[in-house]
Amino acid sequence: MTDTKDEIDVVETGSFDDKTKSVLDHRAVDPVYQAKAHVLNNAVQQIGMGRYQWELFVLVGFGWSMDNLWPIATSLILPVVALEFNQDRPPLLSLAQNIGLLVGAIFWGFGCDIFGRRLAFNMTIAVTAVFGLVAAGSPNFAAIATFAALWSVGVGGNLPVDSAVFLEFLPGSHQYLLTILSIFWALAQLFATLVAWPLLGYHACSVTDTEPCTKSRNFGWRWFMITMGSFAMICFVLRFVVFTLYESPKYLMGKGQDAEAVATVHKVARKNGKTSPLSLADLEIHNNEGGQQQGTDASAALKRKLEKVNLEHVRALFRTKKLAYSTTLIMAIWAFIGLAFPLYNSFIPYTLESRGAKFGDGSIYLTYRNSLIIAVLGVPGALVGGLLVETPRVGRKGALALATTLTGVFLFGSTTARDSDALLGWNCAYNFCSNVMYAVLYAYTPEIFPTKDRGTGNALTASANRVFGIMAPIIAIYADLETAAPVYVSGALFVAAGVTTCALPFESRGKASL
Repeated sequence: MTDTKDEIDVVETGSFDDKTKSVLDHRAVDPVYQAKAHVLNNAVQQIGMGRYQWELFVLVGFGWSMDNLWPIATSLILPVVALEFNQDRPPLLSLAQNIGLLVGAIFWGFGCDIFGRRLAFNMTIAVTAVFGLVAAGSPNFAAIATFAALWSVGVGGNLPVDSAVFLEFLPGSHQYLLTILSIFWALAQLFATLVAWPLLGYHACSVTDTEPCTKSRNFGWRWFMITMGSFAMICFVLRFVVFTLYESPKYLMGKGQDAEAVATVHKVARKNGKTSPLSLADLEIHNNEGGQQQGTDASAALKRKLEKVNLEHVRALFRTKKLAYSTTLIMAIWAFIGLAFPLYNSFIPYTLESRGAKFGDGSIYLTYRNSLIIAVLGVPGALVGGLLVETPRVGRKGALALATTLTGVFLFGSTTARDSDALLGWNCAYNFCSNVMYAVLYAYTPEIFPTKDRGTGNALTASANRVFGIMAPIIAIYADLETAAPVYVSGALFVAAGVTTCALPFESRGKASL
C-alpha cells in the first residue's frame, strides 16, 4: 500500500483477523450496524465450517445452477419453438428472458433486505419452477415469451440472494468456496442438454422437415419444460421442506432483533456440533456506537442497501486515477462479455442446426448430441479456472486475459468449419475456455474493489453485464442468425475483453483486498 492517502491498492495482510477488520469501515453511515456486523463475523468464524454450511453450499449450488440452467433451456427450445409458432424473429424469446433477469436481479437484490433473506432464498426458485411448468402449456409465441420473462424474474434473483445468504453464514477462511460454486453452473448446462437430447431429438420438428410443424409433432419441448420446471420444484422442496434455513443473523440484527440474531448463531453452532461464546451483551454494548442509535425499521434496512449504490460510493470508485482506471476497465470487460456471451451462446443450438443443414446433417438429434458434448467440456473448464487463479506468474489477470481471448479466437475459428464435426470441435474449445473465463472473472472482480465500496462495484459490473445482455437478442434479430455475423461480433467482443484485461492495474493473487 502506498504512503499517499489518495491511493488505494490491494495489500497483503498478515492474518485473517486483519482481513476481517478491513471489511468494516468506521466512516460508514451506520456505525452501530458496522460494529455489530463485525461481532457477528467473528462469531461465525469461531464456529467454523461445519454441517450447516456444507448443506447450505449444496442448496446455494442449486441457485447457481438455475442461473445457467434456464438461459440454456431457452437457447435449447429456441429453434423448435420458432418452427412451431412460425416466428420470424426467434431472438425475441431471449430478449424477454434477459429483461426478466434484469428485473429479478434488482427486485430480489433490494427486496431481500426488506422482507428477509429466508423468504427470498426460497421464493426465487419457487417462482422459476411455477412459471417454468406453466410455460409448457403456451399456446403461442407471445405466451412462451411472457412466461420466459416471468421465470427469469426468479432466476435473476438467485445469484444476488444466494451469495448474500452463503457469505453471511460462511467463515472467512472458506470464502474460496464461492469460486468452487461455479461447478454447479457448468453441471447445469450438462444436465439441461442431457435431458434435451432424447426429448428434442425424438419428439421435435427439424429445419429439414418438409411437413408443417404442429404441436403434436413438436411436443418434446413442452416435456422438456415440464422436466426443467419439475427439477426446479424439487430444488425448492429441498430448500423449503428438507433443509431448515435460519434467517441471516445480520438481517435480524439490522432489524433490531439482536436476541434473535444471537439465537441463530447458537443454532448454527449446535448443528455443527459446537458452541459459541456469543451473548446478547456482545451486541448491545455497541448500541450507542459513535453516539448514534441504530435504525431498526424496514426503511433503515433499505437505506443501508441504498448506501451501496449512492453517489458517494460511486465517486469513491473513481477517487484516484488508478482506481478510476481499474473500475472503468472491469466494467467494460463485464459489458463486452455481457453482450458477447448471450449473443452466441443463446443461439448455439440454432446455429448448429442451421449450419448442420447446410452440411447435410442438420437433424435435431445430431444438434443436441453435439450440444451435450459441448456441455461436457464446461465442467473441467470451471475446475481449471479455479486452479489458474492461484497459479504463480499467471494469476487472475493472466488467466482471465488468456481464457477470454482464446474464447473469441475459437469463435472466429468456428466460421471456418466445413462440416458439423469441425464446428463441434470449435464449439467444444469455446465452451471450455468460456467456463475458465467465468470462474476467474467471478473470483477476480470483487477483489479489486475497496471493501466499503465493493457492493457498489459489484452492482456496477452486474448492471453493465445485464444491460448489454438485453442488447444481444436485439442485435441478433437484425444480424440474421443464418449468417456468421453474430459469431464475428461475439468473437470480436471476447477478444476485446481479453485485451482490455491486460491493461488492468491490479493483480490480486496472494493478496487481500483493502
